Amino acid sequence: MTPSSETASPVVELADERAARRALRLFLKRDDLIHPELPGNKWRKLRHNIGPAREHGTLLTFGGAYSNHIRAVAAAGAMYGFATIGVIRGEERLPLNATLAHARRMGMRLAYMDRATYRRKHEPDVVEALRERWGDFYLLPEGGSNAPAVRGCAELGAEVRGFDVVCCPCGTGGTLAGLAAGLSPRQRAVGFSVLKGGFMTGEVERLQRETYGGRRGDWSVQDDFHFGGYARTTPELDAFADDFAGRYGIVLDRIYTAKMMFGVLALAQRGAFPEGARVLAVITG
Repeated sequence: MTPSSETASPVVELADERAARRALRLFLKRDDLIHPELPGNKWRKLRHNIGPAREHGTLLTFGGAYSNHIRAVAAAGAMYGFATIGVIRGEERLPLNATLAHARRMGMRLAYMDRATYRRKHEPDVVEALRERWGDFYLLPEGGSNAPAVRGCAELGAEVRGFDVVCCPCGTGGTLAGLAAGLSPRQRAVGFSVLKGGFMTGEVERLQRETYGGRRGDWSVQDDFHFGGYARTTPELDAFADDFAGRYGIVLDRIYTAKMMFGVLALAQRGAFPEGARVLAVITG
């Protein structure tokens, strides 16, 4: 089974007293259930990149050793018939971890890049060196966020018309850039950055300029819920995620969705959403 353009994920309502105290209704968009190999925003970002990848025959992208983006790209290549190359940050470590072993089983060729060069991975000389080694390929940025990905994420907006505020986690900014553009004028989007540094607003604006020529939609980024940065956690976040799983039977990953949900409920308790608002949080996978 592969996802289709008609794939829509379910929405469930949470009876959460922290939201109810502020007369809010809280919902989850279960994008993590779209497909086991291409869940959530992975499918939305990849959908419009598949055609160019098949035309080139090979897609090359970047990621860390535990990257779900790498895993999803490898699966997409196997499903849709194009070769994949994953350029991994840092040195090769054997045996391969579960993520990279799965990517290799899907047919992905793995290469490794030292961290200094990796920071320059999209500069012309680095890309040219990759082309000299691997030949022609379709280049997909780390995390999968480019203009086709933004257009794919904009389609999410059509599925969430009945909500006042729509929230999502942000790693590279593509999901928020598309989601905000796809919402109606009366809706707003809130992104929760999982990285520290306060640069996510600029990344979302850059992606919207590349895709649409300028800023689109009513949106903002929350930079206060990264819990130390990418892939970092704290006892407070761990306790929150464990409590959430106990209440609702939904496991939130600590990298993205737990940080978002912590932020959504914190903002709800602060009165950041209008009384009576219908607030939707996207579980991106």
